[in-house]
Amino acid sequence: MTYPHPILAREGWPFIASSVLLSVIVWALAGFWWSLPIWLLTIFVVQFFRDPARPIPRDPLAVLSPADGRIVAITHAFDPYAGRDALKISVFMNVFNVHSNRAPVDGALRDVQYFPGKFVNADLDKASEQNERNALVIDCDGRVVTAVQVAGLIARRILCYVKAGDALQRGQRFGFIRFGSRVDVYLPLDTQSRVSIGDKVYASSTVLADFAA
Repeated sequence: MTYPHPILAREGWPFIASSVLLSVIVWALAGFWWSLPIWLLTIFVVQFFRDPARPIPRDPLAVLSPADGRIVAITHAFDPYAGRDALKISVFMNVFNVHSNRAPVDGALRDVQYFPGKFVNADLDKASEQNERNALVIDCDGRVVTAVQVAGLIARRILCYVKAGDALQRGQRFGFIRFGSRVDVYLPLDTQSRVSIGDKVYASSTVLADFAA
């Protein structure tokens, strides 16, 4: 199964259109070489907002990565959004990663909690507690999975398109973060991690962990 996608995330359409228009205007008025830096900026904007299709594993015990990026934390931690001890796995997204956020499991969205905050480097552990963030608490057949969108040093906009009571399907696109950020995933303590610190992961296609059978 692959996620139906527009190839370029709709959040980026205004930015891409503006960049292309500005590039064309400068080219027409001043020539290609003057417009080249703006064309390079346009290429960066296009790659930032890409939203490729991904294969989605169907193993019901698999917890999928909600974001592209690099694993920066695997630890036991308290999940303040669901009020429990949990296994925490954190994915850091830099400006060159795809920034669509996708559901890690099938389940019912029990709660959505938004918190304003700071914009420290999302690669740092303190970003999980201090930065602007949006938490989704998902009930997956009695197992609770919390996915937290965390803004970063450059990211200043968290977008979330789901609400409490919605049914989520694994791989479903639920949000977007502009421009560089982090997603924390809190899992039951008996969940087995399938990734290591430093691993590159891809939203919907990389298995982060397995639920206990």
